[in-house]
Amino acid sequence: MNTGRGGTDKCRIHIVTWNVATAEPSEDATSLLQLDAQPPPDLYVIGLQEVNATPVRFITDLISEDSWSHVFTNSLAPRGFVKVTSVRMQGLLLLLFAKQIHLPYIRNIQTTYTRTGVFGYWGNKGGVSVRFSFYGHMICFLNCHLAAHMNNALQRVDEFEYILETQDFDIYDTPQIRDHKVVFWFGDLNFRIADHGLHFLRSSINSGRLNLLWGKDQLIMMKKKEAFLQEFEEGPLNFKPTYKFDRNSDTYDTSTPKTWLGLNGKKRKPAWTDRILWRIKPKPLPSEEDDEKASTSTDEEQDEYPVLVTQDKYTSDMSYGVSDHKPVIATFSLELRKVFDTPLVRVSPVGIWSAGQDALLTYSVLEDFMSSTWDWIGLYKVGFKTASDYETFVWVRENELPEINEVIQISVDKGQIPLLGGQYVLGYYSTNMQSITGLSDSFQILESKRAVMEGLVPEDINGVNK
Repeated sequence: MNTGRGGTDKCRIHIVTWNVATAEPSEDATSLLQLDAQPPPDLYVIGLQEVNATPVRFITDLISEDSWSHVFTNSLAPRGFVKVTSVRMQGLLLLLFAKQIHLPYIRNIQTTYTRTGVFGYWGNKGGVSVRFSFYGHMICFLNCHLAAHMNNALQRVDEFEYILETQDFDIYDTPQIRDHKVVFWFGDLNFRIADHGLHFLRSSINSGRLNLLWGKDQLIMMKKKEAFLQEFEEGPLNFKPTYKFDRNSDTYDTSTPKTWLGLNGKKRKPAWTDRILWRIKPKPLPSEEDDEKASTSTDEEQDEYPVLVTQDKYTSDMSYGVSDHKPVIATFSLELRKVFDTPLVRVSPVGIWSAGQDALLTYSVLEDFMSSTWDWIGLYKVGFKTASDYETFVWVRENELPEINEVIQISVDKGQIPLLGGQYVLGYYSTNMQSITGLSDSFQILESKRAVMEGLVPEDINGVNK
């Protein structure tokens, strides 16, 4: 996060949406995540549709992480990104990753889902979402897979409106999606390009005259008719339609039309089915009796912590071919003033930690929150993947809850200290908030000399040949 204008901070968000068409990940994620981009993002948000959700596969994924989550987590963890949360509804998957430094400032994380498919059965269509407070700003990400086929544009709009109206969160000031200050809406929204014939579509695409197709894009057309859609912004569609491709190619659908069984089969026309939009919460219109107040205090309160959203990139990545859709990528800059910039808990190692020796840590609750004697402090190797990816943990003080700013000391048994030295951090995990609410600076644990001598750990620890 970089400092912006007038004391604001600039947060960078990288969003991916991709209908993976039940394929398994077989490609490197570097290009998709633009891992070499500078400066790097602060948040990665990845929305997938049609993740393989056959009953056997889905049950397997419930037991262990699905293959797509595995690829993204393993790609991002070495670069200091931690998986904050995920939500899955059959083939719909939404993943949130954050730079480690932001974890204590991502609070009140909640996820939910809405089915809109065939009577809501088996979750074949719908939306999954995650909401959280980011330095005090309420943000929501919504990944949708809406009804297919050219003639279902109205149904797609109805499904989206149904999701907006029925999804709710157990948060008093943002119970629904549109209550959030910023909403990002993305997914396989399935809107097609109406009226134009296949030949005109392909010639316009091949000649780079994409603007000839915008006027017949169903989502652009629907936005002109539906007031609630007009609240959502979208960048220009300056990339080729992302559906439908022959797999492992850049060639649009060449399949033979299926006319058997009486079906009037046609080649799929190219379409911008895969989209990323955003919405900033409109300022409330003052009522007549509040006119005088609204012109002063309310507006000032509303504008005290504004958020400015800028889309920096909106494109597709044609290099991926496992699906008949191409992934779509958008990057955003959020310029905001932090409502708070201190963690709820301060946690620190005491002195030098060495393998084979007991160690001490301290923690202090800096602000009243729903702390619990079931909270714990994890020891994480730098580059950890999730809050549960700890090397070891200790419970917080169990006999009484802490006073504000009270310094509490906890001992860590030497048997719990990793034999292999390296860079580590301590993280305070709140069971009620289900998130890390405090992180120490990174610190060195010295490896056990005795363990090296006894051959329990390799002699070239951390690349240094002993």
